[in-house]
Amino acid sequence: MAEKHIARSRYDHFFCVAGIAVLVLGALLKMCQTVPALEGVKSALNLRRIYDLPIFLIIIGAVMALRGFLASSKHHEGEVVLSRKTFGAFLTNNAILLAMLVLVVVICVLQPRFMQLRVALDILTQSSTRLIIALGICFTLLIAGTDLSAGRMVGLAAVVSASMMQTATYANRFFPDLPQVAVWMPIVIAIAACMVFGALNGFLVAKYDMHPFIATLAVQVIIYGACSLYFDMPPNNSQPIGGVRPDFAALGQMRIFAVEGFQGISILIPIAVVICAIIWFILNKTVFGKNVYAIGGNREAAVVAGINVFACIMGIFILASCLYGIAGVLEAARTAGATNNYGNGYELDAIAACVVGGVSLNGGIGKVSGIVSGVLIFTVIQYGLQFINVSPMWQQVIKGVIIAVAVAIDLTKYRRK
Repeated sequence: MAEKHIARSRYDHFFCVAGIAVLVLGALLKMCQTVPALEGVKSALNLRRIYDLPIFLIIIGAVMALRGFLASSKHHEGEVVLSRKTFGAFLTNNAILLAMLVLVVVICVLQPRFMQLRVALDILTQSSTRLIIALGICFTLLIAGTDLSAGRMVGLAAVVSASMMQTATYANRFFPDLPQVAVWMPIVIAIAACMVFGALNGFLVAKYDMHPFIATLAVQVIIYGACSLYFDMPPNNSQPIGGVRPDFAALGQMRIFAVEGFQGISILIPIAVVICAIIWFILNKTVFGKNVYAIGGNREAAVVAGINVFACIMGIFILASCLYGIAGVLEAARTAGATNNYGNGYELDAIAACVVGGVSLNGGIGKVSGIVSGVLIFTVIQYGLQFINVSPMWQQVIKGVIIAVAVAIDLTKYRRK
């Protein structure tokens, strides 16, 4: 491929035009589907089999056009270089995403019902709590660490919050004599319990320079043991916790914007969006966020620069545990119950999603947008493979291949730099 130079303004205008074209195509297809006078066109083109594809095209086109408009309004100078090298770099950086898009197309061909708005909303709902956990994990990965206790903290928060949120008439109440407390109280207690263990993680790593893998592995075992002891307290005796109050269950089951013919959007989706915005602000607009990247990039240089590494690492693990606690509460509310095995293995999926989303295992590199894409990629692949009835064993094989490829790509990019 011969090297070509394109003006930045022309490149941005292309996105505007392409986005408008996709939007118009989607609008025309939707009109053919819904306007009675065009019933013949609908039948001739078999537009029933594309389900909600026009809506997706409208959304994609609007995003592309908006992206191009915002970029062109900044009056960027310079050129965009198109060459074999830049094309290869693009393929390397987006290999997993491109593979997912190919898989989605294959699934849609095999099972057109996958092109439904309901399916997309289900995927976003399933991604919400996973995304919150991944956002917590990302802080520990950014300092070239990890957190193996994340899943058990999710389980702890779920058990603690659900145990205090049962209805007064439920036969097997965890606390038979506990009055009906305000809904926020058990939530705060559950999150605070997770933050105590998060502080323990941070103390072991910051004070004793213990490797995060070992420190969080030890705390993971402690949390599971403590949660199991709590769960086994009489009169519960390790019975699954159920009968949660409707006001608590609404935190994970309520739907907004529901109208006739549209099931609405799960409350978990806007909650996850708000938390994403908060974490983006922390990482990009605060001194704490800059210090996280600095410690991950070069810890010795961060110390020389005057950064309080001890306080920053403590803050990282406490903030991460707060996010795990929120995810655990939402999981208990979504499922209207809990057991001590909730959250088992969630930390591995979160780490994998972060790596797939571009968070470097070597520390110092990672963006919230990449984490969002990583979580969505895993959820889409898992949901899509289930949709076409692929064996769960094959799903695990595919997930493992994706993780291995993503880490290989990450290490390749790191060596080049």
